[in-house]
Amino acid sequence: MLKSIKRTLLGGLKGARVFELLAASEWRRSRLLILCYHGVSLVDEHEWDGALYVSPTLFERRMAILKAGGYSVLPLGEALERLRDGSLPRRSVAITFDDGVWDFYPQAYPILKKHGFPATVYLTTYYCNYNRPVFNVFCAYLLWKARGKVVEANPSLGLDQRADLRIPEAREKARAGIVDFANRKGLSGEAKDELARELAQYLGLPYDEFLRKRILHILRPDEVSELASHGIDFELHTHRHRVPLQQDLFEREIQDNRMWIQKMTGRNPSHFCYPSGESHSEFFPWLRQLGVVSATSCIPGFATTQSDPLLLPRLVDVTSLDDVEFEGWLAGVSSFLPRRSRARQLDE
Repeated sequence: MLKSIKRTLLGGLKGARVFELLAASEWRRSRLLILCYHGVSLVDEHEWDGALYVSPTLFERRMAILKAGGYSVLPLGEALERLRDGSLPRRSVAITFDDGVWDFYPQAYPILKKHGFPATVYLTTYYCNYNRPVFNVFCAYLLWKARGKVVEANPSLGLDQRADLRIPEAREKARAGIVDFANRKGLSGEAKDELARELAQYLGLPYDEFLRKRILHILRPDEVSELASHGIDFELHTHRHRVPLQQDLFEREIQDNRMWIQKMTGRNPSHFCYPSGESHSEFFPWLRQLGVVSATSCIPGFATTQSDPLLLPRLVDVTSLDDVEFEGWLAGVSSFLPRRSRARQLDE
């Protein structure tokens, strides 16, 4: 009900040209909207999790809205520098992608290229080198694909009890049990992948087909290198998609991540995104010591000169966000309305 009221209100404000007036204002000129995406579906991933994936059609429509609205889409680094020195062009936007999922290459990149838009990919690098489906989210996807079934317990897979996969809460409980099982066993990446294969077989699903389509895979090193040569900016997202609370382990995540990105791109990344949006104040001095100049969150809002550079807000664009809500954010109107946020990222 609240969402419907909000959309109706935004539609009325757009019709009254409030969007256009605010977008052209000096207030909006002093603000940068950083957009956040995760994946653009290869098949049906946006139907599985619309907070993690958008369809190619929706992504194309969003980029067309940016183009038609005359928004200035800047590379992230340049946008942040110009925010600091007060030289942002009108209607400034930066586009970011979290995790570096393979579908960026065939689905998002051609659309960005068509519109001439730069983008930053916050790349988690473990699954670049071990190129298999990302275990945690792949288990969730498999259980969703089997959503018409009721399955019996199978302790060897971490399914400790009968699960009615027709019920979303039961699917999540089953996923959590499988992941907990893998963690308690201390399974390696290879062993997790074998567990995922066995789960797919148990559910009657074609694991090899998912592998062939590279569902929920991260970009390979050669693909990262190629995209970087075409101007895509790759930045830090930790090596294993983890943010340990111990400084030495945290620093290792950043250092390993940076090392692999440097090898793949020839560049020294200095911008960071918190995996799963998990940030703690103790991270800030650690990041500064590691030469990180900015860090983005999943907190909705505009970046301004008053924003902490290590806790920058972003708009996480999701399937459930209506076009008028998206346009409202671009113009700045939506920032004045009550809101809720939901964002998830890939996790090992």
